[in-house]
Amino acid sequence: MHKHILLTGGSGLIGMRLTQALLDKGYEVSHLSRNPGNNLKIKTYLWDVSKGKIDEACITGVDTIVHMAGAGVVDKIWSEERKKEVIDSRTKSIGLIYQILRKKNHTVKTIISASATGYYGDRGAELLTEESESGNDFLAEVCVKWEAAADEGRGMGLRVLKFRTGIVLDKDGGALPQLANPVKWGVGSPLGSGDQWMSWIHWRDVVKMYVYGIEHAILSGAYNMTAPNPVTNRQLVKAIAQQLHRPFWAPNVPVFVLKLIMGEMRIAVLESDRTSSKKIEDTGFKFDYPDLSEALKEIYG
Repeated sequence: MHKHILLTGGSGLIGMRLTQALLDKGYEVSHLSRNPGNNLKIKTYLWDVSKGKIDEACITGVDTIVHMAGAGVVDKIWSEERKKEVIDSRTKSIGLIYQILRKKNHTVKTIISASATGYYGDRGAELLTEESESGNDFLAEVCVKWEAAADEGRGMGLRVLKFRTGIVLDKDGGALPQLANPVKWGVGSPLGSGDQWMSWIHWRDVVKMYVYGIEHAILSGAYNMTAPNPVTNRQLVKAIAQQLHRPFWAPNVPVFVLKLIMGEMRIAVLESDRTSSKKIEDTGFKFDYPDLSEALKEIYG
């Protein structure tokens, strides 16, 4: 069955990998982007979220919209202006799409929106399911508003699926290079106490789960996009050191140092979330990399 997928955030690392996976499976793929694309296999439509501009032709023939666009959460210090940009880039973007869907005939049936495990806030060792309450810090605020904006589609009869993604392990970007660089220099250290739980996932399983969500119409609502075996920060850094054959001996990086360097943004590396993957596994999804050591071995192999 022919399907046409429209991606926002398609030029990002996961967006590019997902695009290729969909093309390999025979899907037609389009992007919504601020800049013209250079891939002849992909039609790129332009939008400017801050100005409320969008090429309305972007929804033509589309079955599913995957919404991954959003300003990088840890790319800049969290000034009040930056916080607003982080939230608006996620909520106003899907809002623009819904404006078109409300006024034009279309074939869109499904919205799949990214979210993050930051939804839960700092919860210690509590095992978090999709039914757990949201947190009350800035990361939680971002996720709650992000998901609420996506859920507006439910009132239009759309299937809305939300993936609360953990730390994506990918040597080409995201958190892993930041954690691995000190290790490579022989000064790999836990951050803060090192006891905070970090729910991670291999990038290949991220892509696989998005494709799974596209192809299984029974899925709707929120699902944790994290591997079955979360680890503490100390365990993660130690596993990276072992995989890279580097020492793991340096003392923990104190919280006050992280506060001086990162300000409020330190919660991105210090908050603890230990999420359950049972809900997605109960639907039949199988992780290719459920264990950290095997995931790192594939990534660095």
